[in-house]
Order: sequence, then structure tokens, then C-alpha cells
Amino acid sequence: MLRHAAYPLLLTATLLLGCNRDKTTEAGTQGMNADAAAADAKANPTIDNPNVASDTEAPNPNAPVLTFAESQFDFGDIQPDSKVHHTFKFTNTGKTPLLIADATASCGCTTPSWTKEPIAPGSTGEMEVQFDSRGKQGLISKQVSVRANTQPGITTIYIKGNIK
Repeated sequence: MLRHAAYPLLLTATLLLGCNRDKTTEAGTQGMNADAAAADAKANPTIDNPNVASDTEAPNPNAPVLTFAESQFDFGDIQPDSKVHHTFKFTNTGKTPLLIADATASCGCTTPSWTKEPIAPGSTGEMEVQFDSRGKQGLISKQVSVRANTQPGITTIYIKGNIK
């Protein structure tokens, strides 16, 4: 009978020791995670890139500013298996020449083309966006990300419509 009476006491002691051991292991793991993070930071130092604005860097008051006349265009109803396009007009409202480096669409059915030459302050340019409805149906919403020498470096414009 004594063996059975000692069993709950032994079980309780085992559970308590197990819980304490888990906390010790957990603390040791946290210490190892901090060590691993420090080693990773040492192995992969931050590279100072003058072309990328940091989070704490003040905006450049002389940077070009890409200002679209409209940031979104609705094609309305689009016929199936057709190509539609819209030309977005923009102005450089900054103080230095604007240069668009790239424009990428959210899918292959949308193709942007743009003014390649630098746009002087106060001058305008165009971003034509073509959408191919082949194989698509229903409501669509696509975006085009325009990467330029502005702050922030990416401006997004949108197209939408309804394919019959």
C-alpha cells in the first residue's frame, strides 16, 4: 500500500522538475537565439548604399516628384479577348529631372510603356498601360509599380474593369 501512496508524490515531483527543466531549456534557447542573431549580424553587415534612403533620413527637398493626374482608371465593361489601353499623364513637380527606371505590372496581362527621357521640372510625361483580356472574365484590378529617382522610390497606379 505504501508503494501506491508514494506514486502520486513521485508523479508530482517529476512534473515540477520537468516544468523547471523546460524553463531552463527555454532560457538557454533564448540565449542561443541571441548568440545566433549576433553571429548573423557580424557575418552579414549592413552595407551603406547612398542610393537608398534610410528610415531616419530626411527627404531630399530637391528630389524629383512624380505626380500623376490620376492614380486609377476604370475601363468599365471590357469585351472578352480584346486589348484596351489607357494613358496616364504625369508631371515632374520636383526641382530636379525625373527619370523612370522601370514600371512593372502585377501580372503578364498588363503591359506598361513610358517616357524614357528625363523629364525636366515642370514638364510632363506619359505612362501607357495596356490590358489584354484574353482568357479572363469578371472584375479585374491590376496595379503598375513605377520605380523612379523619387522619394519614395515607387509610385503605384491602378486599372480596373469588368470583362463581359
